[in-house]
Amino acid sequence: MLNISEEKLNQHIDITDSRSGKFVFFRKHYAIFNKVLIGLFILFIVILFLPWTQNIRATGNVTTLSPEHRPQTIQSPIPGKIEKWYIEEGDFVQKGDTILKISEVSSDYFDPRLISRTSSQIEAKNQSALSYDDKIAALEGQLAAQQNERALKQQQAANKLIQAGLKVRSDSIKLEAAKTEVEIAKTQFERMETLQQEGLKSLTDLEARRLRLQEAQAQLIAQQNQLLSSRNEVINAEIEINRITSEYADKMSKTRQEIFTTQSIQYGTRAEVDKLEIQLSNYQQRSDLYYIVAPQDGYINQALKAGLGETFSQGEKLVGIMPSNYQLAVETYIRPLDLPLIHVGEDVRIQFDGWPSVIFSGWPNLSFGTYGAEVVAVENYISANGKYRVLLAPDPDDNPWPQQIGIGSGAQTIALLETVPIWYELWRNLNGFPPNYYQPGSNSQGENTMKINKK
Repeated sequence: MLNISEEKLNQHIDITDSRSGKFVFFRKHYAIFNKVLIGLFILFIVILFLPWTQNIRATGNVTTLSPEHRPQTIQSPIPGKIEKWYIEEGDFVQKGDTILKISEVSSDYFDPRLISRTSSQIEAKNQSALSYDDKIAALEGQLAAQQNERALKQQQAANKLIQAGLKVRSDSIKLEAAKTEVEIAKTQFERMETLQQEGLKSLTDLEARRLRLQEAQAQLIAQQNQLLSSRNEVINAEIEINRITSEYADKMSKTRQEIFTTQSIQYGTRAEVDKLEIQLSNYQQRSDLYYIVAPQDGYINQALKAGLGETFSQGEKLVGIMPSNYQLAVETYIRPLDLPLIHVGEDVRIQFDGWPSVIFSGWPNLSFGTYGAEVVAVENYISANGKYRVLLAPDPDDNPWPQQIGIGSGAQTIALLETVPIWYELWRNLNGFPPNYYQPGSNSQGENTMKINKK
């Protein structure tokens, strides 16, 4: 049985005549099996050269394309206390509908007449600012009067200076006349003295000439004093001009200072008016915030603050709302290794959780129950889960997405890349290589290469 003997049994006994021998040696079943094996091998070789679409599979969830259409919460910009609810959970609200009413919790706003009192303060400040206008006008009139008075005083002093100058000229002429008279009187005295010595004139005549000379000399001295007095009047007139200029400069400076002070006070009052108007506007805007309204059409999901009289702080979440008008999208996450392979506008197939589907990832045209999408955004910053976020929008050239899917439900995504032979894909996976890296561009027929796998 073990066939370890050197004597071969089949060399001495013919077993082909036995029933078993005839059943084994004279049937052709091994030929059919060989043909099947050869056919399967040829089919395998053919399959290796069939096209295969490379893809990147990932998981994600349903969201909205625009951030403003995603579920949101409504906050109050001011702290307060809940006074009344106008809605129930699940209600549909339109933009501007009142959701709840709140009241103040800050003692700075308890006064029910806060707005009217602030308006009265503004009116009082405005009247004060107007009164300063009148004061400024009066001071400007006073300044104008001082300027006119200074001009008249300066003109009067100038006239006095001219008069003093003319008087100096007149006295100078009189002084020259007095000098001439002295010279004449001296000459006549000397001549009379000579005649008296000669006995032609009497001593009385000589004394008369001496008296006349002394009078002329006295008149000369008086005229010199008069000239000096006139010159002093010129100096006094110049001093008076300077005094008038200085005096009225001081007065006008004080008046201008009062004007500037009044204007400064008026500007401060107007600044207080502006500040009060800002406060009044803030109070009015704050009163409008006592009613929390819907920012857009949607459904009330959940009241996060429920009880009446419950207080909350500024910016605290009060109620959640789901917008009613939105465009669906899918956010998925891919590995950093696959990030260079994803480009905006590429095709993606999506399988939604809860929707039956049959997927052939390498032949997307044969998949059933999947929906088309395209990449609209690729995030360049890695997420907390260690992957990169990719946003997908419905493909307008494919079947529309089902309306029954809810935001937040799961989705399986298949990003379609290049089409390669199956043998190449097997070789790539066996070696652990990533899918082919390529950049979208235009081929020879003018078609976008990233659309070659489009269903």
